[in-house]
Amino acid sequence: MKVFSRMGGAATRSGSVALAALLLAGCTMTPTYHRPKAPVSDKFPADPMPAVKAGNGNLQTPASDIGWSDFFIDPRLKALIAIAMRENRDLRQAAASVAQAAGQYDIQHASLFPPIGASGQAMYMQPSQTAGFSFAPGVGQSISTFRYYSAGIGFSSYEIDVFGRIRSLSNAAAETALKQVAAERALRISIVSQVANAYLAWLGDKEVLDIAIKATENLGENVRLVRLRYDHGEENLMTVRQAETQYDQARQLRAQQVRLVAQDENNITLLIGAPIPADLPPPRPLGEQTLMADVPEGLPSELLFRRPDIIEAEHDLLSANANIGAARAAFFPKFTLTATDGISSLMWHRLFTAPATTWGLQPNISIPIFTWGQNRGNLEAAKAERDMKVAAYEKSIQTAFREVSDTLVARSTYIEEGRRMDDYVKEMADAYRLAQMRYSVGTDSYLNQLVMQRNLLQAEQSRVAVQVARYENIVTLYRALGGGWSEKTQRSPRVPAKL
Repeated sequence: MKVFSRMGGAATRSGSVALAALLLAGCTMTPTYHRPKAPVSDKFPADPMPAVKAGNGNLQTPASDIGWSDFFIDPRLKALIAIAMRENRDLRQAAASVAQAAGQYDIQHASLFPPIGASGQAMYMQPSQTAGFSFAPGVGQSISTFRYYSAGIGFSSYEIDVFGRIRSLSNAAAETALKQVAAERALRISIVSQVANAYLAWLGDKEVLDIAIKATENLGENVRLVRLRYDHGEENLMTVRQAETQYDQARQLRAQQVRLVAQDENNITLLIGAPIPADLPPPRPLGEQTLMADVPEGLPSELLFRRPDIIEAEHDLLSANANIGAARAAFFPKFTLTATDGISSLMWHRLFTAPATTWGLQPNISIPIFTWGQNRGNLEAAKAERDMKVAAYEKSIQTAFREVSDTLVARSTYIEEGRRMDDYVKEMADAYRLAQMRYSVGTDSYLNQLVMQRNLLQAEQSRVAVQVARYENIVTLYRALGGGWSEKTQRSPRVPAKL
């Protein structure tokens, strides 16, 4: 019982010394941070977008506040994205990077506190019989063995953070960890949009495949009829060859689309990180994947600051800014402290008595005098790094602004292009119908029907391509505005507590 009493008293005294050392720690020498002014306009140059309707159609919610599980309404697509959020290997690497950065922060942050430890020692030594002295003071040469016992608690070479060097490094590590968190969230948004766009491409290729299959069946029947007419002397060989050429082109398109659909499925498999389950819900028709068929106007560019990649760039800048404080503190004296509190005795049975109490306190100061430009070089390098991060931060804002502006411009053109393509397909379908009628009554050659049918097939493919591009643009706009992350649907990795 006395052992624990003595060690408890030692811990109290060492704790008091450590607390006093912490109270001596001052503020950091980190420059005051001012967020750089965004080098972009306050409004987007074309088709600004303030908010999109949430799932119930009544709430006006910024795109950045709508989680992917609310934005996408196609149940098959939602299931694929959910698998990707669990299984995508890039996301697993990003999560590991977050954990690694958090661990590095814990290591650096621990330097703010003295590493208190306990130790015990027993020494047994046989003195030399010819040395002429004893290892045990006051003990004659008749003592054959020297014994020494000690136990204590304390810390060694603890740096008192008077000028905030360690605190600055801790803040820099915290910002680096928060940067990794933002990077992981940005990657999640990217994976969501990649899966959605790959899914839209798959739907588009399947639709073109259906068009090719239907065209192959119709043209195969057409070849049969033309050959029949040729056998009865009602048609020439040129017309037969033209019909066969048209049929072979449709079959080539069908084979091409079979390949593209399979490759789309392989791409989706890679993105979700697992085989596509066989029991997924059926897909919705192309164009019914998201809740945004269109977007309203009036979005301020300030919403770009919700994008995780911009948040990531700002944490990177804050980390570089904190490193300047650490570089500045290196010009000033460094104070370290070693403290112990414990017990020692030459006799075991007297080790846990009051006379055996021992303590030690060793303050130390180190003053830089001649560093031959090393400290100044470190400071200049830290300032240069901060300037580089400012430029990178501003570039990330400009890049985000351009992405949103491009998608807004494309949005209006895709809407108009889609309308014109719908009209074009209707016109080509009517022209093909008229060409068939003229050929059937003998007022026109088969070549004109062949041309109209080829044009109709190309128009149908182009319409599907415009549809896919339009809805991929909506997904890209949703991602560019910071959408795709939802705290309700995804848990954030562990975030280090900043000082």
